[in-house]
Amino acid sequence: MRRFVFFGGKGGVGKTTMSSAYAHKCATEGQDVLLVSTDPAHSTADVFDQPFDDEPTPVDGYESLEVLEIDPEEEVTEHLMETKRALGDQVSASIVNEIDRQIELAHQTPGAHEAALFDRFIEIMRESEHDRVVFDTSPTGGTLRLLSLPEYLGGWIERLVEKREASIDLYEKAAIGGREPRRTAMGDPILARLRARKENFEFARRTLRDEAAFVLVVNPDELSLRETERAVESLADRGLHVEGLVANRLTPAPDDDENGRGARFLRQRIETEEGHLRELREEFDPPVLATVETRVSEVKGSFLAEVADELGVDTQL
Repeated sequence: MRRFVFFGGKGGVGKTTMSSAYAHKCATEGQDVLLVSTDPAHSTADVFDQPFDDEPTPVDGYESLEVLEIDPEEEVTEHLMETKRALGDQVSASIVNEIDRQIELAHQTPGAHEAALFDRFIEIMRESEHDRVVFDTSPTGGTLRLLSLPEYLGGWIERLVEKREASIDLYEKAAIGGREPRRTAMGDPILARLRARKENFEFARRTLRDEAAFVLVVNPDELSLRETERAVESLADRGLHVEGLVANRLTPAPDDDENGRGARFLRQRIETEEGHLRELREEFDPPVLATVETRVSEVKGSFLAEVADELGVDTQL
């Protein structure tokens, strides 16, 4: 069983609803489940009608379901402060202010948000003792950038480790006449930090490849199909397992005896959607695991159980 299940897709396709329904389904079948929201526009509180924060919080009415909402801005701030503390202990007092300034600038650059958030991902995957961890992710672009970090930054960290080791080797060789070298590999705080970072990325690579499944939520429209197609290709390029697709927000059919303007519109809309569904089934490699009709009102309470019944995603992935 793959412990970690990621629900992804274009913004607004219903990832929170589907991930919440899947978490509900797993929990009601007896699994100990943690649902993690990484989307800045957290909606899990609306689905379960209770507030959540950055610590696992039991969901009212469930015996084995908890929710955790990651605050991306808080993660970036914590990442910034932790980096400042670590480097502040390793550089001379004369350049601490300049180091702080450079770190703050770095955290305003593209990618800083993903780097901080990824650290929290790794922490959750390492420390969670739940049977199943379900991730409600941010829209596709941000999620793909996040998941690419082990590949891109992992290689960069490896090169930094090699350069630091070479630098220390030179200092050790420069110690002559029985004098202690100015630097040694044993106990070097920068090298230790780089090695720990390298191990984190290696852990993330292994875990995402071997213990994670990805389910992409798609609406039956052209824009959603094209973005889903790109996401499938990108995840496959990274060796990540796409379990399947969930087609969400399908139009319900009118009764056979309805022939008014609204009924004609619905039938035409359904015909268009059926064409997109055929494309999903015939031209996309991952299978369509479920088709879920749109609801008139917000999906919460008993509606969540209804959606979970329609969600054909195996709880034993």
